[in-house]
Amino acid sequence: MSDPGGPDVVRRVADLRARVVLWRKAGERVGLVPTMGSLHEGHLTLVRAAKKDGTRAVATLFVNPTQFGPNEDLAAYPRDESADRRLLGEARADLLFAPDVGEMYPQGFATTITVAGLTEHLCGPHRPGHFAGVATVVCKLLNQAGADRAYFGEKDFQQLQVIRRMARDLDIATEIVGVPTVRDSDGLALSSRNRYLSPAERSQAAAFPRLLREAAAALADGREAAAELEKVREGLTAAGFRKIDYVTLADSEALQPLARAARPSRLVAAAWLGRTRLIDNWPVL
Repeated sequence: MSDPGGPDVVRRVADLRARVVLWRKAGERVGLVPTMGSLHEGHLTLVRAAKKDGTRAVATLFVNPTQFGPNEDLAAYPRDESADRRLLGEARADLLFAPDVGEMYPQGFATTITVAGLTEHLCGPHRPGHFAGVATVVCKLLNQAGADRAYFGEKDFQQLQVIRRMARDLDIATEIVGVPTVRDSDGLALSSRNRYLSPAERSQAAAFPRLLREAAAALADGREAAAELEKVREGLTAAGFRKIDYVTLADSEALQPLARAARPSRLVAAAWLGRTRLIDNWPVL
């Protein structure tokens, strides 16, 4: 049982690996839940998925500087380890790995992992270097923990597919598990960045999932996507979104644009409400 106040915390890779070795000797399996903290129900759902699978659940807390661009919110990103640890205890996580930047990127660190193709559209052009930072840090975490499974939310669908491709291409044995998006009562996908929304913006944000859901239902019959995508853009603008990065119907695996949903596909979108960039996606087939 985890401490009611939260799981044990380790900050060094050697200590993480030592704990995993003990579990392995006892015949136990290990599930990894990478996070940047500022936890919410979406993160806790990943921990619960690991526990349901009968694994020891290791959550990581590391605000990864290499996935933030020069104009992004690294300094302002919310941090509250004690609150995160308490929530992890409620979700019955077994261990929290919370390294500092020096532990993850020691002096002289010079390696970056780039996943071609999947990162060159959608969020890629709008966040240069982001997915290289994600792929690199997740690869390190998978190697450090040696987990049987690692759990990621489908809300960040492009990130999930990038991680799956990276793990497959590099022969990493960890199974990458996608967990359905957790949503608020009005449909908005839970995100640490939702706390940046003002009360008025939070009300406006409910239009985002509604428009995607309606368009996905319309596209499921195989009709041409262009008109439905334009309806989403118009609806977002009418709801008060100030900038739309993209609204795209994409193949679910390769994430390449589709003119119509002829195979498993996702409606994916990113748009700005005030100073907050929201992303979401909806399955079509």
